Amino acid sequence: MSIKKISEIREDFKKSEIDFSNISDHPIKMFNDWFEMALESDKDNAISFVLSTVSSENIPSSRVVLLRGIDENGFTFFTNYESAKSKDIEVNNMVSANFFWEKLEKQVRITGKAIKISSADSDKYFSSRPRYSQLGAWSSDQSSIIDVYYKLMSKMDEFKEIFKGKEVERPLHWGGYCIVPEKVEFWQGRPSRLHDRLLFTKQKTIWKKERLAP
Repeated sequence: MSIKKISEIREDFKKSEIDFSNISDHPIKMFNDWFEMALESDKDNAISFVLSTVSSENIPSSRVVLLRGIDENGFTFFTNYESAKSKDIEVNNMVSANFFWEKLEKQVRITGKAIKISSADSDKYFSSRPRYSQLGAWSSDQSSIIDVYYKLMSKMDEFKEIFKGKEVERPLHWGGYCIVPEKVEFWQGRPSRLHDRLLFTKQKTIWKKERLAP
């Protein structure tokens, strides 16, 4: 596709709006309401979000991960604790998460601290995963450089034998993080690019609500 054709792509947003006269006092409540709509409209993609971290060299990095839990504390995802994202979090645990639900023309941007969840909670989630996903957590040194012709399935076969006839234990290098939000912005696409934007900012024990210009 040429640059000219890309520049000609146009789409007006008109599916919904934010009712600023009737909004929740807590962003998690509002997120849950939007998330329920996202699950109904596109279940397969509703849990995907872009997680952005910053390395010790101040280099940003983004990747798509899966939301695996929401509660009053924040948003939980799971990963290898030796991965690139985890190494970034070790030196700077301020992260951002971006949800975009295209069919709803809605976006949620979250800024907060990524904090490891308890071992017990990681164990509980790990035990609920399919067995092959559990074995995969043992088989991959996530983000490490491997040979182009490295046979990942051979490594998987090794761990199949190790855990044959037994439950697969959670490797200590694998577990969850909870993103504890400090700012949450809700974005609703609107006609003529006059989008609705609502920002929640944590101030001690309360959430301050502000409307932002499009």
